[in-house]
Amino acid sequence: MSDSNTTDFTNPSTFILLGIPGLEEARVWISIPFCAGYIIAVLGNFTILFIVKREPSLHVPMYYFLCMLAVTDLVLSTSTLPKMLSIFWFNSREISFSACLTQMYFVHSLSGMESGILVAMALDRYVAICHPLRHSTTLTNSVVAKIGLAVVLRSGILALPYPFLARQWPYCRTNIIPHSYCGHMAVVNLACADIRLNSYYGLFDLLSVIGMDAFFIAVSYTLILRAIFRLPTKDAQLKTFRTCISHLCAISALYIPDLFSSLMLRFGHNVPLYVLILINCVYHLVPPVLHPIIYGVRTKQIRGRLLQLFTHKKI
Repeated sequence: MSDSNTTDFTNPSTFILLGIPGLEEARVWISIPFCAGYIIAVLGNFTILFIVKREPSLHVPMYYFLCMLAVTDLVLSTSTLPKMLSIFWFNSREISFSACLTQMYFVHSLSGMESGILVAMALDRYVAICHPLRHSTTLTNSVVAKIGLAVVLRSGILALPYPFLARQWPYCRTNIIPHSYCGHMAVVNLACADIRLNSYYGLFDLLSVIGMDAFFIAVSYTLILRAIFRLPTKDAQLKTFRTCISHLCAISALYIPDLFSSLMLRFGHNVPLYVLILINCVYHLVPPVLHPIIYGVRTKQIRGRLLQLFTHKKI
């Protein structure tokens, strides 16, 4: 370790990201699935955006929300994966203090946006199933735009304290971050100060974003299932429920890895550090990869348009 990493400093000009400590010898092999996943995420989400833009029949609230989710997934994966791959391939581990704080902000704000968009999509499903005659008048383009703006503002504002809280502390131990990206706690754990305020705010943010969103989604689907079970025939029930499957899969792709990652970080004290970091990195890759696949496979209009693109035939 160089002297610059161990001597006292208050404001480090750069941090050193270690990638996945303990798996340095396997980093080229580890990079292969991450690179493949990033390519799939970029191509898949751009394809969703292209198809929705080109297909007038998809200019409805559900697909507007899907486009918001695709843009969020693109920016989220791009905020972490390229730097992660540069560490694996080129040993490019340095990141400036300002860039680190910027990455921190994007990671936390975009994660909250993903969750908020899934709540908006749950609202769309609720109105479409429980109040179908009022769907077009309730979720107008203006309302959809306001919901999207509210999601962005909520997540953007709640994530603002993270870089400001991290910037205020003195860093006198080391500038080496044992991680692949600048997460909030990974950075502030290097500070020579009492960081309980950071921990409390992180818990508040988690409960106010993920906790509340999970609650609203649960309430929406309770009402949706009640409406479905009131339908007269099994065929009608199954047909209506199928319209929710893509959204339920998207929810699972976001919340299950998030829950697993959170539990491992808090209770996996005997788990090696490289396993915890690997799980955390995978969590940021899984939703951007799975969301376009889920909607591409499960949504008839998108699947049909994809077939048209590849076969150049009318379906």
